[in-house]
Amino acid sequence: MIDLENLPKTKFRGKNITLAHGAGGKAMRDLIDEIFVAGFDSPELTLLEDQARFDLSNLNKLGNRLAMTTDCYVVDPLFFPGGDIGKLAVTGTVNDLAVGGATPLYLTCGMIIEEGFPIDDLQRIVASMKSTADSAGVRIVTGDTKVVPRGAADKLFINTAGVGVIPETSNIQANRAQAGDVVVINGYVGDHGAAIVDARGELALEISTVTDCQPLNDLITEMLKVCPDIHCMRDATRGGLATVLNEFASSSEVAIQLDNTKIPVREEVRGVCEILGLDPLYLANEGKLIAIVSKEDSESLLAAMQKHPIGKDSCIIGAVEESPQGKVILETGFGGNRIIDMLIGEQLPRIC
Repeated sequence: MIDLENLPKTKFRGKNITLAHGAGGKAMRDLIDEIFVAGFDSPELTLLEDQARFDLSNLNKLGNRLAMTTDCYVVDPLFFPGGDIGKLAVTGTVNDLAVGGATPLYLTCGMIIEEGFPIDDLQRIVASMKSTADSAGVRIVTGDTKVVPRGAADKLFINTAGVGVIPETSNIQANRAQAGDVVVINGYVGDHGAAIVDARGELALEISTVTDCQPLNDLITEMLKVCPDIHCMRDATRGGLATVLNEFASSSEVAIQLDNTKIPVREEVRGVCEILGLDPLYLANEGKLIAIVSKEDSESLLAAMQKHPIGKDSCIIGAVEESPQGKVILETGFGGNRIIDMLIGEQLPRIC
């Protein structure tokens, strides 16, 4: 939680971003020094080099493979229940590294800022990124800023890239699911998508759902301690649970059978979906992982997950079968089944 009353005081002049802040001169240097370098507070940034530099011997101690990922964040609105675009940008990239078995270490931050954007909002977002990075044990070590004319962007877009190290013992891949495995999730689905709908204020809904936006790397560390051989794992962001499981089924050439009664969905989220004609299985999440593991390992894995604060609602929601290959099938609870396809189109635009 960001303490808005106690954000660091800066010498920065002006209340809004101007084109001069992206022109490469003194105004830009002041923006970088006072807002980004001071706000992110990492030793690599203070050097103001064009690149961050690392000692390879330190990386080698953590594993034998380097992992990299990048993502862009264009969420609307920028601030929503339980989070903001800054928290989202750090969380999303950390999680993309962690679900591959990597230990996330370093992030970059690229910002495209619209002329006129409030400095106070920018400082609040930077503070949120710093707080989230600290909680995930990563550092923001280099970045870039561009300012575009009013109307050329919608307030603020952020790109973050991440670097992590994968230990030799880890082999998490989308093509490793096999018949007899089970599907595990760490909690309720659809919270982020519902929170964004609420924040847009277009439907005058009165719901208490907040985003599930949170780094998953600490939970995954505990999971790997008790189950080093996790077969598949991804975070269910755009396209939700359904999309991730379709990717696993296709890559592994297996079928995945889900039990609708076991998939955790909050009543508020079900209500939003009923009003809008949405399916919670396709709603975005920003703090939910889907793991496929052997049935033999599932009991110990589930116990470890449920001991962790962000895994207390973990449960088994389905199983892997041999056929029909490449299909995800939902047992409806009324004695029937339906095919869960990949998301076609976009349920909700600008959600991450």
